[in-house]
Amino acid sequence: MEIIMQPWPWYVAGPAIVLVMFLLIYSGKEFGVSANLRVMCSAIGGGKTCEFFDFKWQDQVWNLVFAAGTVIGGFIGANYLSSSTEVEINENVRQELVDFGIADAGESYLPGEIFTWEALGTAQGWIILVLGGFLVGFGARYAGGCTSGHAISGLSNLQLPSLVAVIGFFIGGLIMTYFILPVILTM
Repeated sequence: MEIIMQPWPWYVAGPAIVLVMFLLIYSGKEFGVSANLRVMCSAIGGGKTCEFFDFKWQDQVWNLVFAAGTVIGGFIGANYLSSSTEVEINENVRQELVDFGIADAGESYLPGEIFTWEALGTAQGWIILVLGGFLVGFGARYAGGCTSGHAISGLSNLQLPSLVAVIGFFIGGLIMTYFILPVILTM
């Protein structure tokens, strides 16, 4: 008997997120994954050389545990609760990616043409992984939080700056998807 795994439907996943957010708000905590880098830097002594990392990081250990749970949960979900590693994407999108040189589009979560050590040695790979990673980190710091922090926690708290940040994230994502990424992939 073959067990077919399906993603959780919205009416299960949505209320689960709401419950987690309610518990965080009730306990006076704010959710955000990018804050974990600051906590880790502070925990290893970053506060001795930089004022930004000089704070009581022990109050944020719960967020590190949450991030670790996210990684572990993703691993379990991908390796033990999924019927395959193939990613379900629209056939038109798959063909567009193939046209851009991503031959294994949809076959795995991380296309080998981009996310390998060999790809890092190319201009295209360097731009996507190194420069892109730097810009995401800089943007999260400049915006005062990451997409998860603003879109889930900030909007749950009805914070106007989070609404502005989320709108900016979406505009940036659309510009990247339709204008910048095609140029990078055809280099």
